Amino acid sequence: MPRLSIDNREVEVPEGATILDAAGKLGIDIPTMCFMKGYLPSTSCMVCVVKVEGRAVLLPACGTLAEEGMRVESDCEEVHQARKAALELLLSDHVGDCLGPCHMICPALMNIPLMIRQIAAGKLRDAIETVKKDIALPAVLGRICPKPCERGCRRAAIDEAVSICLLKRYVADADLESAKPYSPACKPEQDKRVAIIGAGPAGLAAAYYLQQAGFGCTVFDDHEQPGGMLRYGVSEEDLPRDVLDKEIAQIEKLGFTFKGKTRIDDSASLEKLHKDFDAVFIAFGAMDAGDAESMGLKTSAKGVAIDGKTYQTNMPGVFAGGDAVRKRRLTVRSVADGKEAAECISQYLSGGKVTGPDKPFNTRIGKIQDGEKERFAECASNNPRVTVSHKGEGFTDEQARREAARCLHCDCRKADSCKLRQYARDYGARPNRYKSERRLFVQQAQHPKLIYEPGKCIDCGLCVQIATKAGEELGLTFIGRGFDVRVAVPFERSIADGLKQSAAECVAACPTGALAFTE
Repeated sequence: MPRLSIDNREVEVPEGATILDAAGKLGIDIPTMCFMKGYLPSTSCMVCVVKVEGRAVLLPACGTLAEEGMRVESDCEEVHQARKAALELLLSDHVGDCLGPCHMICPALMNIPLMIRQIAAGKLRDAIETVKKDIALPAVLGRICPKPCERGCRRAAIDEAVSICLLKRYVADADLESAKPYSPACKPEQDKRVAIIGAGPAGLAAAYYLQQAGFGCTVFDDHEQPGGMLRYGVSEEDLPRDVLDKEIAQIEKLGFTFKGKTRIDDSASLEKLHKDFDAVFIAFGAMDAGDAESMGLKTSAKGVAIDGKTYQTNMPGVFAGGDAVRKRRLTVRSVADGKEAAECISQYLSGGKVTGPDKPFNTRIGKIQDGEKERFAECASNNPRVTVSHKGEGFTDEQARREAARCLHCDCRKADSCKLRQYARDYGARPNRYKSERRLFVQQAQHPKLIYEPGKCIDCGLCVQIATKAGEELGLTFIGRGFDVRVAVPFERSIADGLKQSAAECVAACPTGALAFTE
């Protein structure tokens, strides 16, 4: 039984074991993409490379046998850089968006394609949970949002953008009218309290997410009722007050305390809050430089000066967001500020470093080329955009399903489990490090349960082995040579013909979103 060391830790393994096996026995995590236990290693992705003393090149851990006396390094800078380069090479040939263009352009980063799939499937409870993960006031925004997400909708290149805002409103309205509207679970109450100055969209959103994190909030506002500019600056015609009241009531259910007719506008009142609470969030709308300075806050040309990533002001424990720092009067941006500031405040109250929300890793197809519009449209309804008769109307159930069917689903169905995306983020890989002329987008959707996008395939061959082992009549194979080699069904048959028995296994094994379930 060979005995070797990995990162200065000794281990003994059976004859025939690999370096990857030895690392696993030690609990050392080595990234793999093209390897799966029980199948032959293809050593194609080169993400599992390690440094072996005395060897001139780095070796793939999944396919290199452990030998007596080997000294292996899996965590040095040379190995990290090699893995990063391997990932960047894979990304250079990757055709697909991790997150849909509508998702990325939304200031709150709401997962719009997922919401739309859930609507199409009639899963409205799941849809409202998806929406409220990022947007605390969806029924409000469904009526007054300027719809930046629709400007990013790829369907507009074919005919008209999907009515994302009305679909969001449909989900939110259906929830509010249900017998038991959705209420998120809250973590156990922690011994930390937050003062929120301003009960407008930013303040309410911050309270919504902070209460979920277990931090008790008290919201101060100089008006009698919460809502801020939503109540006192938007017309009843554009935003019916009963809708606003119902949505605020859902946030109030989480337990925050509202103190109206209370004005906080000078250094003394701010200092008192600073003393009585563990953190303060300033969210009372636009203010001039003089007002901010009277509270002891540094200012910028746009309002209160903050760290753009962490929402921190010059005063420790005091954060600010919304129109107080931007003056854009964009409600969806204020709601997003509230959510992101809540995350920063949670980091601060938990005693960790305040780093702000993680920026999602994303690859982009970019400009659609000739012939690709039709390929995107193959999986969507060709119905025209659904319109409502009057400005204040929302969708019926049937209209919502029809409109949801128009979505092209440009996002990756496996963005959260894609190993390429996960490791690219971990190793700081840059999607555009190696420039190349990208392949055309292709999507095969003949299978009733899954889709196949060859542009996301890394040619690991796992699906080929799985289909063979399952006894598929046609299965999958490698077609082409060199850089043009691709996994496909033989004889130009469809993915439905190739995977009749092993589809679920192939989807589970695929390290990217090349093979994914349609829902």
